[in-house]
Amino acid sequence: MKLFKSNLILAAIIAAAASTSALAADKVVIGYSAPALLGGQGQIQAGLLNGAKAKGWEVVTLTSGGDAQKQLNDINDLIAQKVAAIVAVPDDSAGICQAVAAAKEAKIPFYTIDRAPSGCEVDMVVLSDNYLAGKQAGEAMVAFLKARHGSVKGKVLEITGNLAQNVAQLRGAGFNDVMKQHPEVEVMSKVGDWDASKGVDIVRDVVSAQADLDGIYMHSDCVYSTGTVQTLKELGKDAQSGKDGHIFLASVDACLAALELMREGRFDHASNQPIPDFGVLAADYIEKKLKGEEIAPGEVKQDGALWSPARVEKADVGMQLFLSTTPVNSSNMNDERLWGNIEKKNGG
Repeated sequence: MKLFKSNLILAAIIAAAASTSALAADKVVIGYSAPALLGGQGQIQAGLLNGAKAKGWEVVTLTSGGDAQKQLNDINDLIAQKVAAIVAVPDDSAGICQAVAAAKEAKIPFYTIDRAPSGCEVDMVVLSDNYLAGKQAGEAMVAFLKARHGSVKGKVLEITGNLAQNVAQLRGAGFNDVMKQHPEVEVMSKVGDWDASKGVDIVRDVVSAQADLDGIYMHSDCVYSTGTVQTLKELGKDAQSGKDGHIFLASVDACLAALELMREGRFDHASNQPIPDFGVLAADYIEKKLKGEEIAPGEVKQDGALWSPARVEKADVGMQLFLSTTPVNSSNMNDERLWGNIEKKNGG
């Protein structure tokens, strides 16, 4: 993706000059701690860089590689550089609170994107409505089961993310709250930890043992879609949508890989996250904070935005901006506003 590559170059230049720029009196410099730059995380960082650049700000970017302790150390470095604000995608929702406390002591505003903390309060969390996303996937699964069996019954596999993170907890809760309304549906939940290889093993084991499996719900198609479809093919269980024996595939994210599989008739539902807007909106709320503006709970609308209407809510973790997710299927999979299609357009 050309935009992503250019942003990485920009990030490297900024990081090299971090100690100098963070102390510059005439510049707003914010720090960003990413868990990784794969899949959606790359676009989240790109969105923040774009949002900051539009305001004339600089961003110091650091990547933990999925190591929660490294993320804490990275954020301590940002605090030492006296950045104007810190933004993070937490590796561990509870563990990030140590960094939040250190930032508060230094009077540096703290924001999280994509994942909320657990057990502490930040200035704002910007994220998709992950509960809604799971609920949408559950509703799509229910519609499929009813069409297949004449009533809502059957067997469904759920492949989770890392259940230490609230994003996985919410995606699971939204889906399972729908399933609980239909006691004749058996849901087999397996922990995937956002690990593609674990996902493959889970699919192979469960599909091999459950010849009558009706559907699979995965917490992230970015992680699990390609491996799931390939494994089903290897097991002779890859009948296309609408064909006898098809295993209904539903997910959250709507990554490019899932959209391409959907176009091939091998994927059925994805709850689209407005990934490119996360960082842009975070920068907007940081600007409000730096200007001393109060943030009030309520509805947020933007014409033409897939995430609109969104809502700001006060919670025990601070203000949260929940962006609506969009159910994606064969009827709207080519919408150019979907972040997977944006990635494709940009050469990702």
